Amino acid sequence: MIVEQADIAGAGKGPKGWFRVDRVNVMFDHPFNLPEDHALSIDFVDASAGPGARVAVELTAESGRELVRALLAAIERGERELGEIAAVS
Repeated sequence: MIVEQADIAGAGKGPKGWFRVDRVNVMFDHPFNLPEDHALSIDFVDASAGPGARVAVELTAESGRELVRALLAAIERGERELGEIAAVS
């Protein structure tokens, strides 16, 4: 299993509504539900709230690349059209 983690600042919506997310876990391994041999799993979590405060997705590797492309394009366009995005500390 390949695992990368990052501290983040954001919010996620689960069965009980919105909650803060402060960590993302990104794994490349055998998926639980996606019918692929290997997949990218992304868990957005509130580390202090336990396993119920979690939003998880499984993507194909190509979908993960497309997600990264779309994220970078949206950030670049937002900075260009709306001004610099403040850094989160």
